[in-house]
Amino acid sequence: MKKIELYDTTLRDGAQTEGISYSVVDKLKIVEKLDDLGVQFIEGGWPANSKDKEFFRELQKKHLKNAKAAAFGATCRADKKPDSDISIKGILEADTEVVTIFGKTWDLHVKDALRISLDENLRIINDTVSYLISKGKTVIYDAEHFFDGYQANPEYALKTILTAQEAGALRIILCDTNGGTITSRLIKIINIISPKVKAKLGIHTHNDIGLALANSIAAVEAGAVQVQGTFNGYGERCGNADLSAVIGILKTKMDIDCISDKNLKELTKTAHFISEVSNMRQQTNQPFVGTSAFVHKGGVHIDAMLKNPKTYEHIDPVIVGNHRRILASELAGKMPIILKAKEFNIDLDKKSPETAKILDMLQKLELEGYQFEAADASFELLIKRELKQYKDFFDLKGFKVVVEKKSDGRLTSEAVVKVKVKGVSEHTIAEGDGPVNALDNALRNALKSFYPTLAKMHLSDFKVRVLDAKVGTAAKVRVLIQSQDEESDWGTVGVSENIIEATWEALVDSVEYKLLKDSKENKK
Repeated sequence: MKKIELYDTTLRDGAQTEGISYSVVDKLKIVEKLDDLGVQFIEGGWPANSKDKEFFRELQKKHLKNAKAAAFGATCRADKKPDSDISIKGILEADTEVVTIFGKTWDLHVKDALRISLDENLRIINDTVSYLISKGKTVIYDAEHFFDGYQANPEYALKTILTAQEAGALRIILCDTNGGTITSRLIKIINIISPKVKAKLGIHTHNDIGLALANSIAAVEAGAVQVQGTFNGYGERCGNADLSAVIGILKTKMDIDCISDKNLKELTKTAHFISEVSNMRQQTNQPFVGTSAFVHKGGVHIDAMLKNPKTYEHIDPVIVGNHRRILASELAGKMPIILKAKEFNIDLDKKSPETAKILDMLQKLELEGYQFEAADASFELLIKRELKQYKDFFDLKGFKVVVEKKSDGRLTSEAVVKVKVKGVSEHTIAEGDGPVNALDNALRNALKSFYPTLAKMHLSDFKVRVLDAKVGTAAKVRVLIQSQDEESDWGTVGVSENIIEATWEALVDSVEYKLLKDSKENKK
């Protein structure tokens, strides 16, 4: 079986995503998860900056079971020798076995960015790689802007990677740094240069025209032995190749060994964990690991799925640690109710009165404005409550939200929540950035001593839709809340003429679902 190396750069390239800022603790958590998954190389960052210096110091205390950590940096400055370059010194101090160095391949960058001669650039590539190898390092060489450079000046672009090879680089990584190379052109270039390069090649792609994943897979088919990317496709601009999809394709479509079959079942959990630590909402339509990757809504699809799942699923979702979801809507009739009940070990069929009753209730709720397609958690709670198979984790006694504009212009929100939990009355007050945040904080404060795992969840998205604009301010609104923890995300819904009441309904469902989910895990 062909073997492909996975090189994760979430902690460096992924950290350049707008909205992501990893702490040292965050980075160490992600390293542990990637190591458990079986990723071969984890790029920790650029030890030239203080945060990454601290990270590498902490990493030296860890024992990685599967992965090798890599420190990242650039070739030495033209006016410095490698042994006197501060950046190179930082790389050595990181004390990793593997070092990844990027150098200029595109003559435009050499002339306009570095403002040195083409020969001088070749010298600093050679000197940097040779020096690091003399210090006992394994060097991976990232040929930055390789495909743009090759199209502009093929002879020089080839010289740069041959220089790195002759200096002793173990891998030469061809980078589509601007992410603008089309797949057919990328394959053509790789096929031309491959016979001229003795070192093993790798691929590093960006997604600026939506081809990062396709280009990575095409490069593997063209002979690349290493794929660099980020989990969930994080990265600056449009992101990098999504390693979760790369892994899914290599394992399930190409029979290529990159992680074990056992670890493949942790793929979805790993992707969701990294999105949680990154404080980024998981994309529901993300291939292999998204919550909608194996979702079915239409009645015809659902009927076919019951007869043979292969009719509308390219793989069994269990293989990658995901699961099939049947959405409840008027399009699907009784079938999603039956299938959803089966997930709860409840036996229903099309003729049972419970099924008819739930369908009737569902249709009435949809007329009122409820929509459960993006609120699967609320639908699960709905069925369990209707079938008397669910007991609330707490009882609401009342809540109040006050929004006040101060004389100095500041806007404050304060929520008061009264609940009864396990026979104990709780009365809490909390402030927030807005009324939703204040309500969320107050409810958590009331429950946290009884249910500590609530600290591991947070609201990741909040949507409000006016259902009948003609009614104006008296119109009903539908609130959809997306929540997530370290393992999964879920949606809940609330509907009311009062936006705070609709929010509260969705918020309570979100918390109740988290507690229900945790109670299921504890019973396993």
